[in-house]
Amino acid sequence: MLRLTTALTAIAIAAPALAQEVNLYSYRQPELLAPLTDAFTAETGIKVNVAFLEKGMVERLKAEGARSPADLIFTVDISRLAEAVDAGVTQAVTSEALAANVPDAYHDPEGHWWGLTTRARIVYASKDRVDPSEVTTYEDLADPKWQGRICTRSGTHSYTIGLVSAMLHHHGEEYTKTWLEGVKANLARKPQGNDRAQVKAIWSGECDISLGNTYYMGQMLTDPEQQDWANSVNVLFPTFENGGTHVNISGVAMTAAAPNRENALKMMEFLTSPKAQQIYAEANYEYPIAPGTEPDALTNSWGTFTADDVNLMTLAALRADALKLVETVDFDG
Repeated sequence: MLRLTTALTAIAIAAPALAQEVNLYSYRQPELLAPLTDAFTAETGIKVNVAFLEKGMVERLKAEGARSPADLIFTVDISRLAEAVDAGVTQAVTSEALAANVPDAYHDPEGHWWGLTTRARIVYASKDRVDPSEVTTYEDLADPKWQGRICTRSGTHSYTIGLVSAMLHHHGEEYTKTWLEGVKANLARKPQGNDRAQVKAIWSGECDISLGNTYYMGQMLTDPEQQDWANSVNVLFPTFENGGTHVNISGVAMTAAAPNRENALKMMEFLTSPKAQQIYAEANYEYPIAPGTEPDALTNSWGTFTADDVNLMTLAALRADALKLVETVDFDG
């Protein structure tokens, strides 16, 4: 399903590119991007047309080919960024501004995608039933002390695959398989639901800890129906035994077709700027990565962490192996 916020269909069949426009395909809903797109237009005079896609971005770009109206793609997971690069629907882009704003760990070494903000994959832990000192590493989640106490979403979800890929990077296949088996043995129920559903399960007493992304805490705290869930848990930042806290990323890439390439580059440079990253981080409870930027006060109140420093494309290259291991141990079974 594709919901258009502007007439991209008309753009697709128009012959010349419009000089003061840039067209964005996004997996994030337009209202979540509005603070960014409005600020960019106010600063540059360039209009931003956003098309929200629920799924199938790569397939759409491949089908459109050189006629695609899209200049940029915006997505919220390294596996989706890597998928687009692998499919050949992006192009390499670099500039002094991009290089200055985005640390090496958070962009494609070849320049095909550039990170904007990060989110940590953390542990939500019951305030009543879990001492925060009990949860220090991801490896510890396989310890039998957690038997019947863990809730999580599907093992095949991209967030889970990202974490498993990181475990593979740090420990190799044999260890990761044993770890997955241990975590599965500790589940309180079959993997199901999204990250917020796991926090609700902790609140209701079904389990004591769960995995989740940090920004969901902000979303729950600002939703009256979910505030009790959020207030029932602590946010804990585990690390790998030989690394930091696992993070994922929001990122942007220029399409291979990009009819408004100059405008698209201007928008990429704006999106990676400290000003724009600060806007987006505050609106979505994420962590800006540009030098000199800080999370908003609420996000900062959850605590600090040291992000794992592996380049995310390294993890993306392991995602097929990670999925194979998840299926081998029948994690969702």
